[in-house]
Amino acid sequence: MKGKLGFWSIVLLGINCIIGTGIFGLPSKAYAMIGDASVSVIIFDALLVISIALCFAEAAGRFKVNGGPYIYAKEAFGTFFGYEVGLMKWLMGIIGWATFAVFLGNRLALVFPAFDTSFGRMAIAISSIIFWSIINLMGVKSSKIVNNIVTLGKLIPLFLFIFAGIFLFGKVDPATLTETVNAAAAPNGNTLVEAAILFFFAFTGFEAIGIAAGDMIEPQKNLPKAIVVVMLIVSAVYIAILLICMKVLGPSLAFSKAPVADAAGVLLGSTGKSFIMTGILISIIGINMAGSYTSTKSGVALAETGLVPEFFLKTNSKGVHYNAVLASMIGTMILAMSGSFTVLASIGVIVRFIQYIPTCAAVLIFRKRDKENGIKHDGFTIPFGPIIPIIALVVSVILLIKAGIASPQKIVYGLGGLVVVAPFYKFSKNRMEKATKQSALGGTQ
Repeated sequence: MKGKLGFWSIVLLGINCIIGTGIFGLPSKAYAMIGDASVSVIIFDALLVISIALCFAEAAGRFKVNGGPYIYAKEAFGTFFGYEVGLMKWLMGIIGWATFAVFLGNRLALVFPAFDTSFGRMAIAISSIIFWSIINLMGVKSSKIVNNIVTLGKLIPLFLFIFAGIFLFGKVDPATLTETVNAAAAPNGNTLVEAAILFFFAFTGFEAIGIAAGDMIEPQKNLPKAIVVVMLIVSAVYIAILLICMKVLGPSLAFSKAPVADAAGVLLGSTGKSFIMTGILISIIGINMAGSYTSTKSGVALAETGLVPEFFLKTNSKGVHYNAVLASMIGTMILAMSGSFTVLASIGVIVRFIQYIPTCAAVLIFRKRDKENGIKHDGFTIPFGPIIPIIALVVSVILLIKAGIASPQKIVYGLGGLVVVAPFYKFSKNRMEKATKQSALGGTQ
């Protein structure tokens, strides 16, 4: 158990997977769409995402191995569905990591003008990919320590901002505040649905936590609780940040390019603004770390159940599956250098929902099996019977449809990705069936 992720390390990993750079710019985008209604929409979205997260929490309590939504889909709907979810999850993990790395290069190039060239930005991105791969190769203990430090590094500026908003707003110089509020005209309006989808994707990322269940202490006990705690913390932080930005910046919030930093400047002066900008940079670094870790674990999970060759299960002296680490690293570097991930990232919208929808439905299926077989599930169970899983399932379907209507191209790319990988299933089917017979997955309790 030494070196594995304990409860609070799991919580920090979850927070690191969710809070990236979006929340630092999201308040202005949402406010520009719907103004003061942003508060109601973000609370609504928080409740919806928590309902989906609760489904992941109950499903996670039934398994103790790597895989997350891939394992839930496989056990509930069969190997083909598991194959589709799993392979696309690993692909999108690599694409996501490439995106984070390139974004880090672009951001650091602004801080250090010497790197503000195509070669300089790419050098930062590639160096970041190699660095986090080395950290992963050093073992779970090293990854845990770095993740905890980075996550706390991004949370401290946010919590300072929240405390300043609560305790210092009444002491802000009225002249400074008036100047900020009058900086622009009234915000533009837009639809509630578009704003809801915008906020919804700011909450995503929690689904990646279960992928590394095999690296956790008592995952069937700790993982469900951690998912719930993560979503409560993230929801509270998001709502507080939006309220403070709205109160401090007023109508000018709709036009702010860095709303949290601008609001911090009003509350805490130039020093506070610089502190928040540092927090943004740490968040970008943190999301890179989370991307490297979860993308690698996706590959390991697939190899453990035979979807990809056992080659990816070879370990070094630290117990790290080094071939999976290297495969994710090489794939990420290729995509980062090619730039093709920009189009492929559109598949990410669909991949989110092909994890959410099967997982929400899987909870209902697992419960039905328990009842038919007379099995009592002792782990976390969502209260109020089937109500919350059904709500989560329906909402996921609606959001997928709405996202498709808003951007049909994403649906085409997403479904195209599923179709492209489908013919290769026959090469994995025998391995998957063999692995299922040879290993105990933890099963339904």
